[in-house]
Amino acid sequence: MTHPTLLVIAHGSRDPRHAATVHALTERVRAERPGLRVETAFLEFNAPSVPRVLERLAAQGADEVVALPLLLTRAFHAKTDIPSVLREARARLPGLRIRQADVLGPSPLLNATLGRRLREAGARPGDLPRTGLVLASAGSTDPEAIAVIAEIARELRHTGWCAVRPAFASALLPRTEDAVRALRAEGVDRVAVAPYVIAPGRLPDRIVAGAEAAGADVLADVLGPAPELARLLLNRFDEARVPVGASLSA
Repeated sequence: MTHPTLLVIAHGSRDPRHAATVHALTERVRAERPGLRVETAFLEFNAPSVPRVLERLAAQGADEVVALPLLLTRAFHAKTDIPSVLREARARLPGLRIRQADVLGPSPLLNATLGRRLREAGARPGDLPRTGLVLASAGSTDPEAIAVIAEIARELRHTGWCAVRPAFASALLPRTEDAVRALRAEGVDRVAVAPYVIAPGRLPDRIVAGAEAAGADVLADVLGPAPELARLLLNRFDEARVPVGASLSA
């Protein structure tokens, strides 16, 4: 094979909606770039596993793989789990060159996907000056990941929303329902909730339940197989293929 294979690595979930959404996203990536081989693997709960896919690719004659974490922030899975799995694979499969791409966020394309989902859920541009936004992520104890979520919330504040508050489904406070109620207490007329997660599952369901319990006016869907997200995966793939010090236009 003369072109690298893109291996999208998702976390995995017992919830079948998770894998279905991941596969829908990778199908969109294939449609965006015909001819690119795109494979999907999971860290846990779902098959195929990362080692199994890499072994299959090596047996089929692949010589280069770009492993792309389907993650929004650089937290434990991106810094520890995936590098460990890839190190073990490199030791077992010395003929297969494996590069690890960067995580997806932060990126303007992710913000654009959030905007798409909010518009689809009924958020109208004319309502933004009187609407507060809750940016609801899965949550993490990693300071770098937390800082990224806070920075995205600050960026979104400058796009027309009257206020933006981060919320978390685990690890940190506030929860989604608390952030919605806090905005109401501040006198915000309308509140929208944007799940900053890629696929459905246990933690995204917590976000939905919290938004509904607190009476949010707009509840966006997960990021899912949006065209902006598919383009972002291809951007990260291309960046990983460029040698350090080179430019994409070189």
